[in-house]
Order: sequence, then structure tokens, then C-alpha cells
Amino acid sequence: MIRPYDRKIILEDGTSYPGYAFGAQGDRVAEIVFNTSMAGYQEILSDPSYTGQAVVMTYPLIGNYGICPEDYETERPTVTAMIVHEYNDTPSNFRSTQSLGEAMERFDIAGVSGVDTRSLAMHIRDKGTCKVLITGAEVSPAEGLSRLQALTLPRDQVSRVSTPSIRFSPAPSPRFHVAAVDCGMKENIVRSLNARGCDVTILPWNTTAEAVEALNPDGVFLSNGPGDPQDAKPVIELAARLRGKYPMFGICLGHQIIALSYGARTYKLKFGHRGGNHPVKNLLTGKVEITSQNHSYAVDEKSLGGSGLTVTHRNLLDNTVEGLSHPTDRVFSVQYHPESAPGPQDSAYLFDQFLAMMEDAANA
Repeated sequence: MIRPYDRKIILEDGTSYPGYAFGAQGDRVAEIVFNTSMAGYQEILSDPSYTGQAVVMTYPLIGNYGICPEDYETERPTVTAMIVHEYNDTPSNFRSTQSLGEAMERFDIAGVSGVDTRSLAMHIRDKGTCKVLITGAEVSPAEGLSRLQALTLPRDQVSRVSTPSIRFSPAPSPRFHVAAVDCGMKENIVRSLNARGCDVTILPWNTTAEAVEALNPDGVFLSNGPGDPQDAKPVIELAARLRGKYPMFGICLGHQIIALSYGARTYKLKFGHRGGNHPVKNLLTGKVEITSQNHSYAVDEKSLGGSGLTVTHRNLLDNTVEGLSHPTDRVFSVQYHPESAPGPQDSAYLFDQFLAMMEDAANA
């Protein structure tokens, strides 16, 4: 007997896809995106940069190794939904403590399986990201469109995922102290800094420059996070006031914020970059790095004139800006994720570069 579909995905152009429910129940409205990673669904599920988004996983089998408590990127995942082709509810992994569906139910994240994810990902690629309604199979596309048109997606994602208060993560053998502005920071960034001898003070997104200076850090880090970088105005102002005073390193949203703080512009990509297999060329060394990516926006290269920023990395798929540097101010940033876990480790050297910059500043 064929199991009847009980869920439906309706895009704002009227296209719909049937599927089966798993995870949390109830209707959801989100921005739909796709990720091409072959592993790492737990890290994707718990990456704060996916706040307010429904993620289509292009790899066909999801859930087979379950959920491991040590692998979360945040304590409280805020992705809206996960859409998969085949969902495995009986994981085989000695580290697993629960299934993906159980974790999604716990965190109120909707799931839809049985979807033609190849067709859906190609549709997003061709038409661009858009709003999506995840609802019951009985809802008509016309009714779904009406509901989508009546709703506006929120723009307060960073304030929702940033730490509400200052917290401290000590290194086993501290050498430096980093003030990290949390715009939705992944835990593996903190782990990467701690492992290299950096005590990390994690700060709310709206922390003032004066509060950072009072900490007397060796360096300032601007994290990844969700949404439009132009909505993170307190962080842009912070970066503008602190650049040149401390070595500064930005990843993903932090990269975009650094560009905006120097007067450059950002723009939204048609369907973004999300996956663990994106080639980026380091223009300083000539080497190509395979990178992990998750972003909707990019820096407008034409707007960099007069900013003092130099392009250091370039995406080989679409030639977008993937890295920036201002050597005089000891500022640099990348659009991708050198801390990726799981994922390629080609770019882990960037954390060492940050440490070398702090050491140079301390000896200056």
C-alpha cells in the first residue's frame, strides 16, 4: 500500500512539492535555500546562520548517523525546517543519542521527507531563493500563495541568535585574549580559537566599542550570522570604530560587516552559496582551497575603490569576493568557513594568521 503524502511545500511562485512529515509538526513560513554538503546535517541544523530558513539537502540520504551532543554548533538551533529526499529514522552510530527527527521535534524544527530534492534545488537555482510555506497536503497552492503574500519575513535574526550576555571560554594554555562579537557564532569557531591558545570573551551583537576597549583584548573577531548584513548596524559601527586599534578577523557575516564598515556595499546573491565543496582561490598564494560556505550576500567588488581593502580570495564558481585585507589596519576577513566541521580543513591556517597578527601587534 502506498503511503499518502501528508505535507506540502508551496513556493511563492505557486510551485508545490508533496512530502511526508517528520520532526516538529505545524505550518511554517521561511526562506527556502539548498545545501550541497554530503555530510554534516547536524551542524547545518544547528548553524545560527540558517535562522528563519528552510534548508533543502541535496544529498539524498539524511539522518543515517543520528545526532551526537558534542557536534552541535549552538545550544538552541533556530533553522525553520529541513527538507530531504530520504529520511533515515534508525541511525547506526555509536556516538548517536537520538535520531534527527527526535532532535528536530525537541527544537520545534519542521521536516519534510520524500521530496524530489533534485528538482527543488534546480528550481531554487534557476528562479532564486524565495518564501516557502510548509503545510498540510490538503492545502491548495492558491490558498498557500495567499498566506505567503500576507506574510513578511523578519529581519531581526542577528538579535535573536546572539548571546544575551557576556560569556567566557578559556583556553587550556592561553597566549592571547580575543573579544568575539557574536552575530550567530558557531561553536567550532570558539573551539578553533581556544585550541590555539586564545581565551575568548563572547559578546552580544550590540556591544559598544567602549565595552570592547575596556576588555583590553589582543584581537577582535566578528562572527558569522544570519540575515542581511546591512541590518547589523551596531556591529558595522563597532567595526568602524575599532579597526586599526586591534587586529581584526571576520568570517562570513563578519566579512561583510568589515566591508560595510569601510564604506563598501553588499548585495544579495540569486541563490547563495551553501555547501562543503566550493573552490576558492587564494590570490596571495595562488592555491585553490576547497571551502565550506553558507551565505546569501556578497561584497560588491566595484564598491571597494577608495576603501583601502584588497581582495585576497575569489570564488571560482562565480568570481565573487571571498576574502579582504587591510594590512595597515591589521584587518582581514573571509566569506567562507575555515572552522568547518565536518568539512574541508584547507583554510584552518587563517586562525594561525590571526594569531600571528596579534603577536606582531603585541611586539610593535
